[in-house]
Amino acid sequence: MLEVRRAADRYRGGDRAAGIDTRHAFSFSGFYDPENVGFGLLVACNEERLEPGAGFGLHPHRDLEIVTWVVEGELEHQDSTGAATLVRPGDLQRLGAGSGVRHAERNAGTGVLRFVQMWLVPGSFGGPPGYEVVRGIADATPFAIPRTDAVLHVRRLGDGARTAVPDAQFVHLHVVRGGVRLGGERLGPGDAARVTAADGLVASAHGDTELLLWEMHAEPSYG
Repeated sequence: MLEVRRAADRYRGGDRAAGIDTRHAFSFSGFYDPENVGFGLLVACNEERLEPGAGFGLHPHRDLEIVTWVVEGELEHQDSTGAATLVRPGDLQRLGAGSGVRHAERNAGTGVLRFVQMWLVPGSFGGPPGYEVVRGIADATPFAIPRTDAVLHVRRLGDGARTAVPDAQFVHLHVVRGGVRLGGERLGPGDAARVTAADGLVASAHGDTELLLWEMHAEPSYG
Protein backbone atom coordinates (compact mmCIF):
# COMPACT_ATOMS: atom_id res chain seq x y z
CA MET A 1 0.00 0.00 0.00
CA LEU A 2 1.24 3.47 -0.93
CA GLU A 3 0.11 6.62 0.86
CA VAL A 4 1.23 10.06 -0.30
CA ARG A 5 1.60 12.94 2.17
CA ARG A 6 1.91 16.37 0.57
CA ALA A 7 4.26 19.12 1.71
CA ALA A 8 1.32 21.52 1.97
CA ASP A 9 -0.37 19.27 4.54
CA ARG A 10 2.54 19.32 7.00
CA TYR A 11 1.87 20.92 10.37
CA ARG A 12 3.63 24.28 10.61
CA GLY A 13 5.50 24.81 13.86
CA GLY A 14 8.65 26.52 15.08
CA ASP A 15 8.93 30.13 16.18
CA ARG A 16 8.95 32.48 13.22
CA ALA A 17 9.65 35.50 15.44
CA ALA A 18 12.89 33.76 16.43
CA GLY A 19 13.76 32.88 12.84
CA ILE A 20 12.65 29.21 13.04
CA ASP A 21 10.14 27.74 10.58
CA THR A 22 9.37 24.02 10.99
CA ARG A 23 7.15 21.71 8.95
CA HIS A 24 6.20 18.49 10.77
CA ALA A 25 5.22 15.26 9.03
CA PHE A 26 3.93 13.56 12.21
CA SER A 27 2.29 14.57 15.49
CA PHE A 28 4.75 16.78 17.34
CA SER A 29 4.78 19.00 20.41
CA GLY A 30 1.49 20.94 20.56
CA PHE A 31 0.07 19.24 17.47
CA TYR A 32 -1.45 15.79 17.99
CA ASP A 33 -3.21 13.62 15.44
CA PRO A 34 -3.89 10.10 16.79
CA GLU A 35 -3.93 8.80 13.21
CA ASN A 36 -0.49 10.24 12.46
CA VAL A 37 1.98 9.51 15.24
CA GLY A 38 4.55 7.58 13.23
CA PHE A 39 5.30 5.15 10.45
CA GLY A 40 7.43 2.07 11.04
CA LEU A 41 10.14 3.22 13.44
CA LEU A 42 9.95 6.82 12.26
CA VAL A 43 8.20 9.21 14.67
CA ALA A 44 9.44 12.57 13.35
CA CYS A 45 10.46 13.97 9.98
CA ASN A 46 10.85 17.72 10.42
CA GLU A 47 11.82 20.17 7.71
CA GLU A 48 13.64 23.02 9.45
CA ARG A 49 14.43 26.48 8.10
CA LEU A 50 16.58 28.69 10.35
CA GLU A 51 17.63 32.28 9.77
CA PRO A 52 21.26 33.22 10.54
CA GLY A 53 21.93 32.97 14.28
CA ALA A 54 18.64 31.20 15.00
CA GLY A 55 18.56 27.84 16.71
CA PHE A 56 17.52 25.56 19.53
CA GLY A 57 19.17 25.92 22.95
CA LEU A 58 20.28 22.96 25.05
CA HIS A 59 17.39 20.55 25.48
CA PRO A 60 17.13 16.87 26.49
CA HIS A 61 16.28 13.66 24.64
CA ARG A 62 16.36 10.00 25.56
CA ASP A 63 15.68 6.68 23.83
CA LEU A 64 15.69 8.14 20.31
CA GLU A 65 17.98 7.91 17.31
CA ILE A 66 18.10 11.41 15.78
CA VAL A 67 19.33 11.65 12.19
CA THR A 68 19.94 15.00 10.48
CA TRP A 69 20.48 15.76 6.80
CA VAL A 70 21.59 19.30 5.92
CA VAL A 71 20.11 20.59 2.68
CA GLU A 72 21.54 24.12 2.63
CA GLY A 73 23.77 26.14 4.95
CA GLU A 74 25.82 25.20 7.98
CA LEU A 75 24.50 23.57 11.16
CA GLU A 76 26.40 23.98 14.43
CA HIS A 77 25.86 21.06 16.83
CA GLN A 78 26.90 20.77 20.49
CA ASP A 79 25.90 18.10 22.99
CA SER A 80 26.59 16.70 26.42
CA THR A 81 28.79 13.91 25.01
CA GLY A 82 31.34 16.63 24.27
CA ALA A 83 30.68 16.72 20.53
CA ALA A 84 30.96 20.14 18.87
CA THR A 85 30.77 20.03 15.09
CA LEU A 86 29.70 21.87 11.96
CA VAL A 87 27.48 19.85 9.63
CA ARG A 88 27.22 20.83 5.98
CA PRO A 89 25.27 19.64 2.91
CA GLY A 90 26.20 16.08 2.08
CA ASP A 91 27.05 15.24 5.71
CA LEU A 92 24.88 12.85 7.70
CA GLN A 93 24.65 13.35 11.47
CA ARG A 94 23.41 10.79 14.01
CA LEU A 95 22.80 11.41 17.69
CA GLY A 96 21.85 8.34 19.71
CA ALA A 97 20.15 9.70 22.82
CA GLY A 98 20.36 6.46 24.79
CA SER A 99 19.71 6.94 28.52
CA GLY A 100 19.82 10.71 28.10
CA VAL A 101 21.60 13.48 26.23
CA ARG A 102 21.32 17.24 25.87
CA HIS A 103 22.07 19.04 22.62
CA ALA A 104 21.87 22.44 20.96
CA GLU A 105 21.64 23.35 17.28
CA ARG A 106 21.91 26.68 15.50
CA ASN A 107 22.56 28.30 12.16
CA ALA A 108 26.26 29.09 12.21
CA GLY A 109 26.35 30.57 8.71
CA THR A 110 25.44 33.87 7.10
CA GLY A 111 22.67 32.47 4.93
CA VAL A 112 19.54 30.42 5.51
CA LEU A 113 20.01 26.95 7.01
CA ARG A 114 17.70 24.17 5.85
CA PHE A 115 17.82 20.62 7.17
CA VAL A 116 15.66 17.54 7.60
CA GLN A 117 15.69 15.96 11.04
CA MET A 118 14.28 12.48 11.58
CA TRP A 119 13.66 10.62 14.84
CA LEU A 120 13.46 6.85 15.17
CA VAL A 121 12.50 4.62 18.10
CA PRO A 122 15.38 2.21 18.92
CA GLY A 123 14.92 -1.48 19.53
CA SER A 124 16.47 -1.27 23.00
CA PHE A 125 16.27 1.53 25.52
CA GLY A 126 18.95 2.98 27.77
CA GLY A 127 22.66 2.62 27.25
CA PRO A 128 25.24 5.35 26.67
CA PRO A 129 24.50 8.11 24.16
CA GLY A 130 26.51 8.19 20.95
CA TYR A 131 27.33 10.68 18.22
CA GLU A 132 28.78 10.50 14.71
CA VAL A 133 28.99 12.46 11.47
CA VAL A 134 29.60 10.87 8.10
CA ARG A 135 31.20 13.47 5.86
CA GLY A 136 30.21 13.63 2.20
CA ILE A 137 28.05 10.54 2.22
CA ALA A 138 28.22 8.80 -1.14
CA ASP A 139 25.15 8.38 -3.29
CA ALA A 140 23.19 5.17 -2.69
CA THR A 141 25.39 4.18 0.25
CA PRO A 142 23.16 2.52 2.87
CA PHE A 143 23.52 3.90 6.39
CA ALA A 144 22.38 1.46 9.08
CA ILE A 145 21.18 3.13 12.27
CA PRO A 146 22.54 1.49 15.43
CA ARG A 147 20.04 -0.02 17.86
CA THR A 148 17.34 -0.03 15.18
CA ASP A 149 16.17 -2.21 12.31
CA ALA A 150 16.36 0.78 9.97
CA VAL A 151 18.59 1.79 7.08
CA LEU A 152 18.73 5.22 5.42
CA HIS A 153 19.44 5.42 1.70
CA VAL A 154 20.39 8.78 0.14
CA ARG A 155 19.60 8.82 -3.57
CA ARG A 156 20.65 11.54 -6.02
CA LEU A 157 19.16 11.18 -9.49
CA GLY A 158 19.40 13.05 -12.76
CA ASP A 159 16.34 13.81 -14.84
CA GLY A 160 14.75 10.58 -16.08
CA ALA A 161 16.90 8.31 -13.91
CA ARG A 162 15.26 5.47 -12.04
CA THR A 163 16.01 3.90 -8.68
CA ALA A 164 14.68 0.82 -6.94
CA VAL A 165 12.77 1.31 -3.71
CA PRO A 166 13.97 -1.10 -1.00
CA ASP A 167 11.75 -4.12 -0.46
CA ALA A 168 10.71 -3.77 3.17
CA GLN A 169 7.70 -3.89 5.44
CA PHE A 170 7.90 -0.12 5.88
CA VAL A 171 9.47 2.38 3.46
CA HIS A 172 9.36 6.14 3.92
CA LEU A 173 10.43 8.22 0.90
CA HIS A 174 11.00 11.96 1.37
CA VAL A 175 11.71 14.27 -1.57
CA VAL A 176 14.40 16.77 -0.60
CA ARG A 177 14.59 18.42 -4.02
CA GLY A 178 13.36 17.70 -7.52
CA GLY A 179 10.57 15.19 -7.94
CA VAL A 180 9.72 11.56 -8.63
CA ARG A 181 6.96 9.44 -10.01
CA LEU A 182 6.18 6.46 -7.81
CA GLY A 183 3.34 3.97 -8.19
CA GLY A 184 1.40 6.31 -10.48
CA GLU A 185 1.83 9.30 -8.11
CA ARG A 186 4.00 12.34 -8.77
CA LEU A 187 5.82 13.81 -5.77
CA GLY A 188 7.57 17.18 -5.46
CA PRO A 189 9.83 18.83 -2.88
CA GLY A 190 8.66 18.15 0.67
CA ASP A 191 6.24 15.44 -0.41
CA ALA A 192 6.58 11.97 1.09
CA ALA A 193 5.36 8.46 0.39
CA ARG A 194 4.68 5.86 3.07
CA VAL A 195 4.81 2.38 1.60
CA THR A 196 3.72 -0.75 3.44
CA ALA A 197 5.04 -4.12 2.22
CA ALA A 198 7.10 -2.55 -0.57
CA ASP A 199 7.93 -5.04 -3.31
CA GLY A 200 9.48 -4.22 -6.67
CA LEU A 201 8.70 -0.47 -6.66
CA VAL A 202 10.75 1.90 -8.80
CA ALA A 203 10.93 5.69 -8.53
CA SER A 204 11.58 7.81 -11.63
CA ALA A 205 13.13 11.28 -11.30
CA HIS A 206 11.81 14.51 -12.78
CA GLY A 207 14.68 16.98 -12.85
CA ASP A 208 17.74 16.75 -10.61
CA THR A 209 16.42 14.96 -7.55
CA GLU A 210 17.53 14.09 -4.03
CA LEU A 211 15.66 11.51 -1.93
CA LEU A 212 15.85 10.24 1.63
CA LEU A 213 14.63 6.65 1.68
CA TRP A 214 14.04 4.83 4.96
CA GLU A 215 14.05 1.03 4.84
CA MET A 216 12.45 -0.36 8.01
CA HIS A 217 11.55 -3.92 8.93
CA ALA A 218 9.84 -3.34 12.28
CA GLU A 219 7.56 -1.12 14.31
CA PRO A 220 8.38 0.19 17.80
CA SER A 221 8.21 -2.33 20.61
CA TYR A 222 7.65 -0.88 24.05
CA GLY A 223 7.42 -4.18 25.89
